Amino acid sequence: MKAFRRITVFISLFLFFSCKDKIPEQTFLALGDSYTIGESVDKDQRWPEQLTLDLAKKNIFLAPPTIIAKTGWTTAELQEGINQAPLDYPYDWVSLLIGVNNQYRGLPIETFKEEFENLLSQAIIFSGNKNAHVFVISIPDWGVMPFAKSQNQEKIATEIDDFNQAIYEICVRNNIRFIDITPISRRVSNHPEWIATDGLHPSGEQYALWVKELLPIFLTQ
Repeated sequence: MKAFRRITVFISLFLFFSCKDKIPEQTFLALGDSYTIGESVDKDQRWPEQLTLDLAKKNIFLAPPTIIAKTGWTTAELQEGINQAPLDYPYDWVSLLIGVNNQYRGLPIETFKEEFENLLSQAIIFSGNKNAHVFVISIPDWGVMPFAKSQNQEKIATEIDDFNQAIYEICVRNNIRFIDITPISRRVSNHPEWIATDGLHPSGEQYALWVKELLPIFLTQ
């Protein structure tokens, strides 16, 4: 009986100190398209997962990210995905990266602006109205990828810049951080290892560079 009591006390103390010392995990909602879901890369190479791992090394702990994203989604399709998702907000952090498929399909930029602003407003709500915990990532330039070698790459670059300018202006108006990774995406000609096997999307190596741009958001809180 005494031995049983000693074991019970030991277990109770172990559970107490384990719970006491455990750092709570923060929640993270990532909204987007193929660049957020990580088309053509392994799950652990997606930028949301790489971000979570790198932050853990700095004693900032995120729960596995909640991702609402699908390859090919436009702003309207992301909106539909959000409408159908069982979201448990508020989240501690919310990201938004969307628009490349609006540009790819030749959809009107004015429509994009309206739909993007609505998505950003929802992202802010999902964060519990903490603007400092919402961030937007620019659209990378897919025109520099091998997939687009037979297309008008200059036209693609110009249109991507126009969409990113619209995104930037909306972010400024709403006091939301805008992280410009587009220049990184345009350096792939010197870094073929930054290209995924499909010849269109970023590789895990490129996503790692995106994460370096994102880390200061979390480290300055």
